[in-house]
Parts: sequence; structure tokens; C-alpha cells
Amino acid sequence: MRTDMLCVGLAALVIGTTASAWDPNNGDWSKSDATDFRVMTWNVQDGICSTNNKQDLLNNWSAIVRTIAAMKPDVLILQECGDNSGNGTGGSGDSATTLATVMGLLIDGGTDPFLGGTVGSYLKLYDPALDYPTVFVSSDGDGFNRNVIISMHPLGDLNADASNQTRYSDIVVFADEYAPGIDGGIRGYQFCELDLPDEIYAGDVVIGNGHLKAGGSFSDGVQREEAAQDIAYWIDYFYNGAGTGIPDPNNVIPFNIPGTTILDANTPVIWGGDLNQNLGAASGNSKSPAEWTTQAVNSGGSDGTDRDGTDSEWDAASHPLTGDVSTQGSSSKLDFLCWQDSIVSTRRQVIFRSSNGWPAGTPYPPPIDTYTGNAGLISSRASDHRPVIIDFILPLAPPPECPGDLNGDNTVDTADLGTLIAQFGGPGSADLNDDGVVDTADLGILIGEFGNSCP
Repeated sequence: MRTDMLCVGLAALVIGTTASAWDPNNGDWSKSDATDFRVMTWNVQDGICSTNNKQDLLNNWSAIVRTIAAMKPDVLILQECGDNSGNGTGGSGDSATTLATVMGLLIDGGTDPFLGGTVGSYLKLYDPALDYPTVFVSSDGDGFNRNVIISMHPLGDLNADASNQTRYSDIVVFADEYAPGIDGGIRGYQFCELDLPDEIYAGDVVIGNGHLKAGGSFSDGVQREEAAQDIAYWIDYFYNGAGTGIPDPNNVIPFNIPGTTILDANTPVIWGGDLNQNLGAASGNSKSPAEWTTQAVNSGGSDGTDRDGTDSEWDAASHPLTGDVSTQGSSSKLDFLCWQDSIVSTRRQVIFRSSNGWPAGTPYPPPIDTYTGNAGLISSRASDHRPVIIDFILPLAPPPECPGDLNGDNTVDTADLGTLIAQFGGPGSADLNDDGVVDTADLGILIGEFGNSCP
């Protein structure tokens, strides 16, 4: 085939195709850069449980599903899942196995084994490409609620422990330094290790999720603080090595087994959930949970939970259309995302809430825009909490030494063009100019290299 004919044909195939871009004023809440890593935390107030009505109605199930489908997170961390009693539809909490089945129905739909019939509202109904093959339901809970992590990316052992462990339903530490010891609180605090595509990212990611003790009493505050201290210790000492180069240098974490290493320098820890306390609140606490898990003892000191020993960061998310910063009620900020900011930065930090000043005439993102009855009701129907969403900028893999040779056979040819076509419009190895999306600019680079042999 003549190269000029190939170029014309391929250009005709892709011309005019554009990637989605962040534009909430026009109803587009998608990522503006395809390589950004979107994490969303949400307390769903018992709406995801086995006995809930899973039809596409004016109900909390469909409101939750449509909101997730609109935001399209790479990783979603959920709290208050599995409580049938709290949802008013049953009398007990779901087991981890049952809740994993429920999560499958939320993602893929199918026959409802709990209520009969076919699930009427599920993620792939609204976006068939939206897939979460990794579902991690915590085996720990408080008898009612469980924590859940779902991910577009697979689990992978990132710290080389001998048992190949990739997930923890709850942390366990013994008392040491500032950590009082035991675990991550009444509902547990889960972590999982996710293996990201090597052709896109320079490292991988560890995700933490939990729901700290609710309530305003002094004892509630003490429980939150102790859990937050243990979480901070786990992040710094188990995953970072507290600056020593080895995990658990003081030998107080029972999960530290021979062969375990600290995380790669390009692999951050990102954590959050319903931390259940406003910053600066004083009941039983010297510091808030967000402060403890990011700073440890000293604000601005060298004992922080970032990889370099400095403080990590917590979010300052707000609604992009209204400026609202509350995640529960009218003024409470209970839900947080935190991250190691020496490794990753953020493109944006947002809260989604469908009412409370939503500008008249501004469209809602699909499929929220077709929610039964009134799209403005979807947030209040879904939960008493609002989701926090952050697009993280992770370290990217270096570009290939031979631009256009995507399959490594030392020649830029039709096989490489086929790879580019398959990845067009999304992230991938064919993103030759490293702008986050495979598009006509990358096509131009490949065409310029077509037929060349690499040295």
C-alpha cells in the first residue's frame, strides 16, 4: 500500500473526532486529560444493599448509579454499604460475599437474586464501556456498614511481600511512636494495591478507604483520633519505611513479612473516605483525622506521611458551579481525599451536588440529566453526603525511544497504525506527544515516521 494513500485513508477515518473535555458549564464533567487518574469518595448512606429496589425509578439506587456513571472515576471508594436496616428495606447487614454480588449488579446488571426480576439501573446500562473488574469489599465492618473499593485497574502486589498480598480489609499495628495501636477503627480501614498500565504510568498506586467513628461525644472523638493515628503510622512506616528504606523498621506491623519492600518512588498512596469530622473540631481530638493522616504529629515537620517525610495533602474541593464546599448537610465537611503530594499533583478537586444553587439553564451531565422526575433531586435522593472527586496527575512513563514503533519491532509500519487506531480517543502507548490522549497530533507524528527503521 502506498504511504500517501494510507495517510489519507486514516486521516479520513479519524478527522473530526475529539476527546471529551472538562466543561461543567455545558454538562461535561469528564476528565480533561485522559491520563489523569480520577478518584471519587462517597458515603452512600446505605443505598447499596441487597434488599434495595434496583429499578430505574425515583429512588436512591438509581440516583447513586447515575451519579457514578456521570463522574466515571477510575477508582471509587464507598462507605456505608450493605446496611439493609439503615436503608429501611431489610433487617440485617450484608455479608462481604453478598455485598460483592450487589456490587456486581450495580456494575453489570442482570437478574437480582435477592428480589427477583432484572436490575433496571446499572452502570453499563448508561455507559457500556464503564467497567470495574476489581471489587474489594471489606470483610471488616461494624455489623451494619462495610467499606468498598472498585477499580478499573487490577490488583497487583506492589511491595513484593512473600504472600502476594494486595489488599487489607483493616490495618493492624502495635503501639509505637504516636500510634496507639490495634487497627483502623470501628469499621476498619482498608487498603489495596493497584497495578496501572506500564505504557502510560511510571508507577502504580495504593488506595485507602474508610469510615471513621461517627458521633459528637468525647469518646467518639477519641476513637477517630486513635484510628487516624494508626492510619498515619501504617502509611508512613509500612509503605514509606519512615525514611529508612525498609518497611516497618520498628517491627510493629504484623503484615510485614520477609521480602516486603517500600513502594516504588513513583507509586503514591491516595486515601480518604468519611473521616467524620470537620477540620479543627475539638471533641476528643488534638487534631482532625485529615490532619493526623497527612501530618502525623508535627504540622510542617519531617514526620509527615508523604514519601519524603513532609506533610501529605488533603483536599480543598468545591462545587465548580456553585462554590459549595460542604459534603454533608449545608456546612459540614466530613468527606476527604488525601495524597502524597511529593509524588502526585491534582488537576482539579470538585464536589458534586445537583441542587443548592445549581445555575438555571446549566445542563446536568448524562445520565443524571434524564433521572426520573427531576435531575436536581438526584443528590438528595442518593445520599445525605456528596461525593468528592479529584483528577490526579500521576508520574507518566517516558516516551518510547523510537517514536511510532509501538510494538517494538524496530519498524514503524501498519501494525503500529493499527495500535494507534485502537487507542484513538483515549490514553495509551500511541500518545506520542504525551498530551494525555491519542489523537490526530499523534497520527501526524506516526505518519512522519512511517516506513522508518529504528536504530
